[in-house]
Amino acid sequence: MKKIVTGIVAHVDAGKTTLSEALLYQTGALRQLGRVDNGDAFLDPDSLEKKRGITIFSHQAKVQSDNLSLTLLDTPGHVDFASQTEQVLSVLDYAILVVSATDGVQGYTRTLWHLLEHYKIPVFIFINKMDAVGADKDTVLTQLKESLSDGCIAFDNPDMSEEIAMQDDDVLEKYLDSGDLEESTIQQMIKQREVFPCYFGSALKLEGVDELLAGINKWTIESNYPEKFSAKVFKISHDDKGERLTWIRVTGGELKTKAVILDEQKVNQLRVYNGAKFDAVQSVSSGDVCAIPGFVETSPGQGIGDQPDEGNPTIQPVLNYAVDPNGNDIHNCLVALRELEDEDPQLHVTWSSHLQEIRVQIMGEVQLEILQQMLADRFDLEVHFGEGSILYKETISQAVEGVGHFEPLRHYSEVHLLIKPLPRDSGLVINSKCSLEILSRNWQHQVLTNLKAKEELGVLIGAPITDMEISLVSGKSSNVHSVGGDFREATWRAVRQGLMMLLEQKQCQLLEPWYSFRLEVPQDQVGRAMNDIQRMNGNFDTPENGTEMATITGFAPVSEMQDYTKQVNAYTHGQGNLECLIDGYRPCHNADEIISEHDYQPVSDLENTPDSVFCAHGAGYPVPWNEVPEMAHVPYVYLNK
Repeated sequence: MKKIVTGIVAHVDAGKTTLSEALLYQTGALRQLGRVDNGDAFLDPDSLEKKRGITIFSHQAKVQSDNLSLTLLDTPGHVDFASQTEQVLSVLDYAILVVSATDGVQGYTRTLWHLLEHYKIPVFIFINKMDAVGADKDTVLTQLKESLSDGCIAFDNPDMSEEIAMQDDDVLEKYLDSGDLEESTIQQMIKQREVFPCYFGSALKLEGVDELLAGINKWTIESNYPEKFSAKVFKISHDDKGERLTWIRVTGGELKTKAVILDEQKVNQLRVYNGAKFDAVQSVSSGDVCAIPGFVETSPGQGIGDQPDEGNPTIQPVLNYAVDPNGNDIHNCLVALRELEDEDPQLHVTWSSHLQEIRVQIMGEVQLEILQQMLADRFDLEVHFGEGSILYKETISQAVEGVGHFEPLRHYSEVHLLIKPLPRDSGLVINSKCSLEILSRNWQHQVLTNLKAKEELGVLIGAPITDMEISLVSGKSSNVHSVGGDFREATWRAVRQGLMMLLEQKQCQLLEPWYSFRLEVPQDQVGRAMNDIQRMNGNFDTPENGTEMATITGFAPVSEMQDYTKQVNAYTHGQGNLECLIDGYRPCHNADEIISEHDYQPVSDLENTPDSVFCAHGAGYPVPWNEVPEMAHVPYVYLNK
């Protein structure tokens, strides 16, 4: 059978889980059709999901139809759980994007579209709720073309061949010559994301579901897999007995029970889940999805065998909360949160032994409420959270060569790093541009490994750095005295020394998260809304005026707009609607104020010191960061101006 792994994604309430239920029911996998609002949906088995009526965790189900074996991965639809959705995207062959016919392309729909584009995933689109009053096929299709891609084409259209051909000049030329399109051509255009088949129906009434399933069967292509075993980890969870599960997609070869992989860990069991239940199988082959119980130190995005590791996730949290243990033992709280962080690394749980404080990073209030409930349900911990704060980041606006020297008695290392600014939302890029004749492969590996080993902090407020390229360009070792730990110390000091030089030149920059927003207000409230946005240091496009409501789109700092929904509801008497999505980091609108509030002293941060250690007369002694350029043993590669 043709094996395809597909994920179902959508803006919350578009009918994503309802479509999953319909697909399972229509293929005989379910005898009874479950409903989200009744709390009996097959793919929302968790008690929290039943209570909330939303999907919080990704779940797996199996569908078989004709010669198609379809693995369905249902994903959360709320923007606060986008990191859970992103984990799943990296293992999909195709995605099904569900769009509500009445709501059209919403804010989170666009975010999902960009994620699907980032991971190069072909997409089938199911326009749901076509039975609702006001639903219009042509209107929705026009919006899909304008908002997502001109390649969104109704596959129930008799003239679809011509429309498909128009998406590619070469295909169009062949079509005009022959008057026909081969099925394989259409399959390839879908696979290459030139065409996005659109199907229409009502999942709740089982309308259009068979047509979608038939389309997936007809237009998908099974991947080719290598014979050697490889796999990708995409999710970590814990079963109802607390056992740790590592979820993988096999990307090559076959995996059998009792096999030894990942640093001599034995595969004692292979589980293929269907909702909350699973079958223990003896082997899984290329294209299959399964869970392995008992593995430790695995993480989402990790590659196994020849499969490379996935890059850093696109979705990043922007809010920071302190945990109030509320009378519970704080270390029990830390253990519980570490387990939840194991499942969702984006929580970024941090523990300060000095302050005896735990902090977590999240996307929004709904995720915070769910986190609080999970601690209560799974760990019997009733905790509170302090007031949230914004997660700032730091970058630079000029290149610099940073130097770190570490030479206590019988130790030696010197590292030169070129630190350059990168475009917005580039993250950190780490590489080596150093000759092996200057620094051996082993020491270069030590430098690059240590650059990735911890979160490097800036020197304005001690926030994480981003949008920089850090390149090893030179250094020096000792055949007698150098050990690995020496290069760790020199590397971290080099980063901070370079940043301090830029701080002195006022070339460091504080960044804050910004929202992309879409605000709908009554016509008579447009002036009020525009004034509010300007007051919040936001910017906006010219309002689009409808008959009764006006739509304003633009960008604003999260710190200013995060509580604005309540104000909109108040002054529009519930008629207004504010949709906010994280749009990455931009220069902080009140940087001087934030820097002053934090009063961060980078030289006093001894865990992230910019100073170096040199040796004279048989003893090591500290050298301040600003004196290091004169003391360095290796000439600068780039002249710092």
